[in-house]
Amino acid sequence: MKAGVVALVGRPNVGKSTLLNILLGQKVSITSPKPQTTRFPIQAVYEEERGQIVFMDTPGIFSKVRDQVAARINLRTEETIDRGVDVIVYMVDHTRERAEEENRVLGIVRKTKTPKILVINKVDIISPSHIVQYRFMEEEFDKVVKISALNNKHIPLLLDAIFDYLPEGKPIVDTANIVQPGLNLDSKMFISEIIREKAFLNLRREVPYAITAVVDDIEEKENGVTYIKARLLTSADRYKGMIIGKNGEMIKEISMAARKELEVAANKKVYLELTVETDPHWIDYV
Repeated sequence: MKAGVVALVGRPNVGKSTLLNILLGQKVSITSPKPQTTRFPIQAVYEEERGQIVFMDTPGIFSKVRDQVAARINLRTEETIDRGVDVIVYMVDHTRERAEEENRVLGIVRKTKTPKILVINKVDIISPSHIVQYRFMEEEFDKVVKISALNNKHIPLLLDAIFDYLPEGKPIVDTANIVQPGLNLDSKMFISEIIREKAFLNLRREVPYAITAVVDDIEEKENGVTYIKARLLTSADRYKGMIIGKNGEMIKEISMAARKELEVAANKKVYLELTVETDPHWIDYV
């Protein structure tokens, strides 16, 4: 039997969280077009007859640190890689040109002697393609696998490659008593991540990354309904107005989308009380 820790690394928005959700067959990591969607390493366990993999979905590394959030994200990712993982899965998106961010991630990965797998994502997309810009990287990795995370294409080939480089060993996690594969996500953290994802998806470009979600209370009522009290925090009143929207329409959309997904995840009725507050110290919650 094999067992080990695998870090998913890459620049922002290359598909790491989508890949993790596909690998596990359920959602543990939120996704959106926003570069700061994943803000801390998500730990999740995958298990089959060959063995056990503890995946670490790391936040995308930024080339230029423009705020405290980006600084914390970069630090968390570098700490994860330095912590001693067994395999590094480095994901690139060939539909995007290589940039300074890629150079920084590659520089960090080069420092480790850990077995490295280069994953080229979005192979189902023919054009645009900048694959020639990534060719030189293939020589620096132990294995190259081409996949489409979104369309679940060639995922078994990637798992084969990972297990090839994992060490023999006993399971790292006792999965008998866990109800979902996300190891470091308690109920409040999981709910806050879902709310933040829906805020990002609905707000699109209107509001910058100065937003986070905090869950204050979860209560299971006798009628079987889960009552959740949560807040969206942002840094300025002008953003607060955008999040609430005209006649409160935007916050209603965010709340409804989050509630629907939480009801599917929990398989029960959910009541979500979601408010918006301006808090210049919201970074402390990240």
